[in-house]
Amino acid sequence: MFYVAAARKVICEAYKQKVYGRQYVWFLIGWYEDDWYTFIDKAHNCTVAEMKEAVEGHITTEALMLNQGAEPTISKMTSEDFLKRYEEELKNYNYVGRRPVGYQEAPLAYDAIWAIALALNKTINQLKARNQSIEDFSYNKSSIAKQIYSAMNSTQFLGVSGYVAFSSKGDRIAWTQVEQMIDGNYTLLGYYDTQTDNLTWLKKEKWTDGKPPPDRTIIKKVLRTVTLSLFISMTTVSGVGILWALALLIFNTIFRHSRYIALSHPMCNNIMLVGIICCLLCACLLGLDGQFVGEASFNHLCQVRAWLLTMGFTLSYGAMFSKIWRVHKLSTKAKTDHKRKYSWKLYFMIGMLLLLDVLILSAWQIIDPLQRKMEVFPLEDPEFKEEDIKIEPQLEHCESENNAVWLGILYGYKGLLLIFGIFLAYETRSVKIKHLNDSRLVGMSIYNVVVLCLITAPVTLVISSQTDATYAFVSLAIIVCSFLSMALIFVPKITELIRRPRERVDCRTLTDTITSREEEDRQQRLQRENEELRRQIMEREEQIRQATLALQERSAMRNLQLASTMGSGDRVRITVGQYTDLLAPKDITNDPTSDSGFITGTSMARSSRSDFEFSESYL
Repeated sequence: MFYVAAARKVICEAYKQKVYGRQYVWFLIGWYEDDWYTFIDKAHNCTVAEMKEAVEGHITTEALMLNQGAEPTISKMTSEDFLKRYEEELKNYNYVGRRPVGYQEAPLAYDAIWAIALALNKTINQLKARNQSIEDFSYNKSSIAKQIYSAMNSTQFLGVSGYVAFSSKGDRIAWTQVEQMIDGNYTLLGYYDTQTDNLTWLKKEKWTDGKPPPDRTIIKKVLRTVTLSLFISMTTVSGVGILWALALLIFNTIFRHSRYIALSHPMCNNIMLVGIICCLLCACLLGLDGQFVGEASFNHLCQVRAWLLTMGFTLSYGAMFSKIWRVHKLSTKAKTDHKRKYSWKLYFMIGMLLLLDVLILSAWQIIDPLQRKMEVFPLEDPEFKEEDIKIEPQLEHCESENNAVWLGILYGYKGLLLIFGIFLAYETRSVKIKHLNDSRLVGMSIYNVVVLCLITAPVTLVISSQTDATYAFVSLAIIVCSFLSMALIFVPKITELIRRPRERVDCRTLTDTITSREEEDRQQRLQRENEELRRQIMEREEQIRQATLALQERSAMRNLQLASTMGSGDRVRITVGQYTDLLAPKDITNDPTSDSGFITGTSMARSSRSDFEFSESYL
């Protein structure tokens, strides 16, 4: 809405700011001169070439100033007759080869005079009917002014500028002319009639890309999904793990009565394998997202994931936990406790953990179910920016309204279970139980599970906005944990049965070779008694050593007293075992390294005495 001088400044700045070209369309007033942008103006410092580049393709709109039809107007002239008469009249004012300012608006001015004349003529006739005259008009009297306004508002006629009419606000109701600058020249594109809502379009517009730019930045929502190659690879590895777990289930079932397998609680191992299969299935489902399932199905997928992973963890880890708990109970049982430990208690513990999971998950699903929630990221530019397009990345999450509370409850009790399990595994690291011959391997599996869980949980919270990284990290944690647990617990069993075929024999036919519960209790009792006796022996040896040191000190003191009281000719008879000698005081020395106490001698003789004997003078 600016005048031409301001238009040149604006367009020059638009060129400097790169606000023109393919993604922009400028709309300007249409009554500028055709070459308005070529004027050199001190207000800007752009060249004509730069201005031409900036204004190329802009659109102008203006009221139609010349009737496009050939019919006579109210003045009995056509628009073409008016222009000829106007050109002839300009020659009388020396406008030859040039046009005065306002040349384009001359038809509007001509029709404006006609509109005034018609309005005043209508007012005169109306006033005459009421015995009034237009000459009675005064600015102090508003009645005649209102009459003139009403007459002007109702004036309508066909003029040289087109159809003339006015709105209730006094604006000229006229056709709108639309032009576009193409190759530096204005090209007429069409007309628009506001009264009839009629658009006459000539289809002469021209765009850089062959189509007009959009009237806004196009926002394309792009869903961040798991890379297909990553999903296929993880699903393949998980599938191999599931097949391996099924093969181990068959193996464990076939050889469940063999001696070596029977002593490892095969039913608990089967429960663990079922849990591993559930976890590996969940690893496959974690890669399913919007590229595979719809929004409605995704909500159900969230529930299935939560149930599979939670129940699978409880079955697999719960089986290992119950076995290591039983090992700890057997290793710490008191001597007087002869209560039998039945296997059903292990299954009862697993069942209680499952029941707790069912209660938590059921309450979660009923009260605050998991649903598909979209995480929206800041707008990004496309890789190949050809149009005015922005990419809005989105990421699907399985969340509920109070997601943190439910995860806190679930992680809280699972975390306590992990901590207690690793404590029991550490306490029983050197314990061997015949009825649980794989207890040490179970303990190593518990270490594996705990370490991977403690690493995976916080890391996934940090990288949750990175689709591939989160899926790869969680899936690898599940796969590595499952494969290591199966390898640690079952590979030694398979190796043992291959290396020692006699272990495959049904243990039910070899009852005499299996250690009974009473024998195991007796063995543990003897082991504890043996440790107690060793402790007592060590205490007695320490007491003997202290007494020996005290006797040696007393002997040294007596030797010194004897040497100080004896004369030069006195002798002392000392008998040690079968050796006897007579020592003079000069031969007696205080030698703490001597084997005979603090007394040493040079000549020893045979004697029948078998113990130490000292003369009365020595004593």
